[in-house]
Amino acid sequence: MKNMNNLDAQYQELLQDILDNGVEKDTRNGKTLSVFGRSIRYKFKDSKFPLLTTKKMAWKSIVTELIWVLKKDTNIKFLVDNNCHIWDGDAYKNYLEHTQHEASYTKEQFINLIKTDKDWANVWGDLGPTRGKQWRQWQGWMDMRGNEKGSLWYDQIQRLLTDLKRDPDSRRLMVNALNVAELDQMVLPPCHYGFQVYTRLLTAHERLKILQEKGYGRLDGTPLRFGYEEQYKIFNVPTRAISLMFNMLNTDVFLGLPFNIASYGLLLSLLAKEVNMVPDELIGNLGDTHLYLNHIEQVTEQIEREPYELPTLNLNFDYTYWDGYMVEWDKIPMDKITIENYKYHPTIKAPLSN
Repeated sequence: MKNMNNLDAQYQELLQDILDNGVEKDTRNGKTLSVFGRSIRYKFKDSKFPLLTTKKMAWKSIVTELIWVLKKDTNIKFLVDNNCHIWDGDAYKNYLEHTQHEASYTKEQFINLIKTDKDWANVWGDLGPTRGKQWRQWQGWMDMRGNEKGSLWYDQIQRLLTDLKRDPDSRRLMVNALNVAELDQMVLPPCHYGFQVYTRLLTAHERLKILQEKGYGRLDGTPLRFGYEEQYKIFNVPTRAISLMFNMLNTDVFLGLPFNIASYGLLLSLLAKEVNMVPDELIGNLGDTHLYLNHIEQVTEQIEREPYELPTLNLNFDYTYWDGYMVEWDKIPMDKITIENYKYHPTIKAPLSN
């Protein structure tokens, strides 16, 4: 069967585009080759999941970080406790800056204290009002009696789920992470500043195919014991497909973008599961799209690799709810979010620029 993996191919083309057309920039954390205004699109098909195969991806870290965000956490202790270290450098850099670079702990000692000292973690593990806070606790204000202003928290994720169920054709199905009023309190402002979702009705053929995959429908039109509409109800066949578009101010294409693609692919799948829709398209809009100069050798190696078939995603859990309707994101069992048939090339190591 022909390899249908066009995700790795798109990604390799983007790497080559930057090598061919990038301009050199001297940034806050290293020199880059940069282009502006690129995009990457992935169409979910045959249950294949957008996880690059031209190098091994850290799947557990992808799952851990997304659940960390969804449970509105902003402290790296949860990540460190689950062996996810992608935010270690930013937290340590913040620690150094606040101690005038005269800190007495190495990065390894610092992370060990995050793990073992609750008070230390509370102070130095917190990244400020970053994505988890903005997605789930965006701060607003409401009129109180006497025109006083009272604080109000907006749970953008829950509102999105509610709107998807009530008005799936709304043009306002979006979540924003770039709260400009709180940027100065963040250790690092969000590189991916928001996402938007879009739904459409499935065609009759698409619904019939889903029914067939459940082992009951017949694409040849052979009569069933019950009519198709009855079968759709019995087996809870979705009526809609859902797509997600994420937007990035800037992206480290070698280390960051593959992680972001998989993370938003997982987010789309989690949203689809909750509202009983089918994942459709994943689109990434990229602003400053760059490669660090100390990644060029690794990039060249990855471009030359032949992609494998993409894996499949399994979400082997049922949601639990607070107050009967709000998803309890912190109770999702991460070990029940698994990848199957993942064939990949070896890891390509490269320094992370914090």
